[in-house]
Amino acid sequence: MSVLAVVVAYLAGAIPIGWLVARGVGVADIRRHGSGNIGATNVLRTAGRLPAVATLLGDVLKGYAAVALGAHLAGGDPTVTAAATVAAVAGNCWSVFLGLRGGKGVATGLGALLRAVPLATLAALPVFVVVVTTTRFVSLGSLLAALCVPLGAWALGYPGPAVVAALAVAAIVVGRHHENIARLLAGTESRLGRRPAV
Repeated sequence: MSVLAVVVAYLAGAIPIGWLVARGVGVADIRRHGSGNIGATNVLRTAGRLPAVATLLGDVLKGYAAVALGAHLAGGDPTVTAAATVAAVAGNCWSVFLGLRGGKGVATGLGALLRAVPLATLAALPVFVVVVTTTRFVSLGSLLAALCVPLGAWALGYPGPAVVAALAVAAIVVGRHHENIARLLAGTESRLGRRPAV
């Protein structure tokens, strides 16, 4: 059941919420607009607030449900649950439904980590809010919050597999933001409320 749990978590995480929501409001392929990403930020810039909120909530719920289902299939085994956590985020980033393309793992990672290490994840949320509010860089807020989760999980005494899963999710999020990091360093990253730099 451990392999099944991980596969199911991956497939659930791979459901392209942003692509589906954007398509539902008339955007044929969200990947051909704005930043080319399927996440809530690009949906906001391309399709508006309500589709963006629907995408954000859908991705968070998807991540949580994927890990919960994986944990259930694994009988609560902590190692398999940790693997399902990473698989759910990997599914979002490299979706089998989109030719192994996808999002950057932030909202799905939030949902997955809320199930795997809830207290550490909740503790990291203010970091995201403060950074985005003060700088208007969603990417920077996402990166810093993601990096805080494994530190919080370790400090709060979560089991080793859960800490490793949080670290792996943070690594995926950082890796998927490599272009954003380059733009942040170059001073060309788009701020929330403005269109991406060409």
